[in-house]
Amino acid sequence: QLQLVESGGGLVQPGGSLRLSCAGSGFTLDYYAIGWFRQAPGKEREGVSCISSSGTTTYYADSVQGRFTISRDNAKNTVYLQMNSLRPEDTAVYYCATGACTYYSIGTNYTPGEYEYWGQGTQVTVSS
Repeated sequence: QLQLVESGGGLVQPGGSLRLSCAGSGFTLDYYAIGWFRQAPGKEREGVSCISSSGTTTYYADSVQGRFTISRDNAKNTVYLQMNSLRPEDTAVYYCATGACTYYSIGTNYTPGEYEYWGQGTQVTVSS
């Protein structure tokens, strides 16, 4: 069964850090660009960051630029999202997906049909 599995979410205080992982199960992520998305209650799902298959191209939403870092370790078949200086507004369910990584992958205007596999999501809650 081909699937993506996210992990690393949790409850953290404002200013804290978390590292999310997105692991491929049943297939290799080497040839896929990977996007991280999030959805807060009552809001649309939005693209937060993405990384090309080679790892040489990345994009970030303005709201996370300078605080989040996306990376990949193909040897471990995993993509990471390091999140620092977390804010309450970062609270959301975070998803990873295989698909495109372009300027248009960020925000709410991404094209869902471009993303083939999605993970089940991991909850991130930033609260004191």
